[in-house]
Amino acid sequence: MKLGIIINTNNPETVWNALRLGSAALDDGHKVSVFLIGSGVEIEKIRDETFNVTELLKKFARKEVSLLGCGTCMGLRHQDEAGIILKSNLTDLLKMIADSDKVVTFG
Repeated sequence: MKLGIIINTNNPETVWNALRLGSAALDDGHKVSVFLIGSGVEIEKIRDETFNVTELLKKFARKEVSLLGCGTCMGLRHQDEAGIILKSNLTDLLKMIADSDKVVTFG
């Protein structure tokens, strides 16, 4: 299955759960794509003792899962392409949705 995950929040618990779902799908052999929009583009800045988002992001990077970030949302937050987030656009989001068997949204 091709799973598309859209994250539209920087809430640590919500992002952690979204990434846990993606991680479980990867472990089960599914293909996962992630698109970050709104405050979701701030995912690399999340620091929380209870919800270790950073550790899950490292796993995604090792699995070479691309995390696409809305370029407009990144620009509004004065955030350049850095780390594992690739600056993208809504055309790419539409393509991800069209190419996915299932799409879930968090946020």
